[in-house]
Amino acid sequence: MTVVSPTLDHERELWAEAPVVIGMDEVGRGALAGPVSVGALALRDGCGPHPEHLRDSKAMTALRRTATAPLVREWGVSAVGHASNDEIDRFGIQVALGLAGRRALVALHALGVHVPSAAILLDGTHDWLAPALRVPVRTVLRAKADRDCASVSGAALVAKVERDERMVEADAVHAGYAWASNKGYGSAEHLAAISELGPTALHRRTWLHR
Repeated sequence: MTVVSPTLDHERELWAEAPVVIGMDEVGRGALAGPVSVGALALRDGCGPHPEHLRDSKAMTALRRTATAPLVREWGVSAVGHASNDEIDRFGIQVALGLAGRRALVALHALGVHVPSAAILLDGTHDWLAPALRVPVRTVLRAKADRDCASVSGAALVAKVERDERMVEADAVHAGYAWASNKGYGSAEHLAAISELGPTALHRRTWLHR
């Protein structure tokens, strides 16, 4: 399989019109347990090349992700927002994605990023962010941005590393579900544990009856 290295080509187009580009992406959308998390990475023109090993986080090993995440945080300004499994059950995944994304942007604002003047580069073809925002922002959708756009690749990476760390910590509290390895996704071992032990307080209960 050929691994594509992301570029800053699309960000350069946006920098011509906005002082900051914020790449955003989600992780944990399809898991059965734990939060859905949204990473945001703010970059200014002149930020320099992206860290050497940055790729689509799904194409990186866990060790490479862990080693590269601090470099991404040094390269730009990053934040991660989370929406809990209870919020996913209560509001649905699309609303929960918006909540997590808004929390990531609020955290960026607290770090000094002027979000209203930014251009937001969002992975995918559906804008799940806009309905959650009180003030409209410029959002650009791009399919496969997590693979092709360095700001989005970086955002996805920091989100995945932070969410994975949470699931490893949760595994120590809720033993038997193999969250340290499956991170809450529906692996055979995880499904067998749900059948044998029942759901925990971190499971998305509305997802267990599909």
